[in-house]
Amino acid sequence: MTNFEDKYFQKINFAKEQINDYFLSAKRDLEIAKESKRTEVVFKFSYDALIKLGIAIIAEKGRKVRSAQGHHIKILEKMSEILKNEDVETVGNKMRQDRNHDLYDGEITISKKQTTEYLKFIEGLFK
Repeated sequence: MTNFEDKYFQKINFAKEQINDYFLSAKRDLEIAKESKRTEVVFKFSYDALIKLGIAIIAEKGRKVRSAQGHHIKILEKMSEILKNEDVETVGNKMRQDRNHDLYDGEITISKKQTTEYLKFIEGLFK
């Protein structure tokens, strides 16, 4: 059974429609990533789709993600546990680190090959 820390997750009874909305939002971002020709757009929306998918999966377990320092790490960790897939945490954290370097340091260029691999991985999670 997954342990949800109160610092990062709040217990809540979601309506099925709200959980569905989370999934639809994640799927919309995935579609934007798939349709774009720009590597940066593909990467950003792939990462957003991954995080939103994690939020939806966690909501299915009756928890809402709190906005706290490190919450993306916790989303990836819990998503990995729930799906019983260690690659979610590994690949997700690599994407998170790449995103942070680009966002805060302005010093990373993510290759088209790397972005394509991330996108394929995330598409597989949606299936």
